[in-house]
Amino acid sequence: MLRVLIADDHPVMRDGLRAAIDSAPDMTVVGEAADGAQSVARYRELQPDVALLDLQMPRMDGLQAIAEIRGEFPSARLVILTTYPGDARVKQALASGATAYLLKTSTRDDILQAIRGAAIGRRMIVGELASEVASHAMADMLTAKELSALRLVATGHSNKRIAEMLCISEDTVKARLKSIMAKLDASDRTHAVTIAIRRGFLDS
Repeated sequence: MLRVLIADDHPVMRDGLRAAIDSAPDMTVVGEAADGAQSVARYRELQPDVALLDLQMPRMDGLQAIAEIRGEFPSARLVILTTYPGDARVKQALASGATAYLLKTSTRDDILQAIRGAAIGRRMIVGELASEVASHAMADMLTAKELSALRLVATGHSNKRIAEMLCISEDTVKARLKSIMAKLDASDRTHAVTIAIRRGFLDS
């Protein structure tokens, strides 16, 4: 019997997942968490076979929770179930230690299949996400420095102000934005922000 931990800040979502999981003959929900920090504490306490985690949670987001759990339990099997698509977000979650990545629009069968697969270490990216990741497989990821500049562009700051806030020269800002636009195949800075949000580099 697979022991599953559910972490999601929406009680209705947790109730639905519990009903779906408990209806399967080979798995049971052993615990729930309502935020990222609680998910780490509950994982430590219960050490389930698989944990099902939302990405956007209060106190600590899903990516931070994954990193914390995997840091303490390197063989942890963690499934991300989220409303947020985007190949960059998927790659980041998998790089952090997630075993599977599903959208909340996934079917009950997909979710149960991902839990069973995760329990034996099988990676799984469902449907439309898999094709999206594949289509950008050869694309360069944005660096942390590029992302810091792009976040400030997204909030409406000028190159001069970005340079001041990041303590770099305006020329460096321009160089980073040029690199960002090339990597994202964007026509201008607004287009770059739009693409970055769609692909999951930035939150909307």
